[in-house]
Amino acid sequence: MSVNNQIPSEVISRDLRNLEASTMNIYQSIAIIGKRANQLSLEQKEELHDKLAEFAPSTDNLEEVFENREQIEISTYYEKLPKTTIVATEEFIANKVYFRMPVTEVVEGEK
Repeated sequence: MSVNNQIPSEVISRDLRNLEASTMNIYQSIAIIGKRANQLSLEQKEELHDKLAEFAPSTDNLEEVFENREQIEISTYYEKLPKTTIVATEEFIANKVYFRMPVTEVVEGEK
């Protein structure tokens, strides 16, 4: 997962009108951002798991616990990344998130 270096890691205030501009509904925008954040979180989790799997011990001996410097650096790197909700919000505002709205059918007799 590549993270843009220009995305702030801290939380900043957002104008809700910017979030609802593309969907005309703030709740739909938040749902889309939430789904994208979940996707990013799963990607990040898989990446971290794959990288840390290299350091998994071959034996299950609880007495021997080794601190591997590389493993600590990898974990620290992922801890310092911006939260996935912030990344998803930035992508949504920059129109980098593809979404489609389901078509709602109007049943005869209902308005």
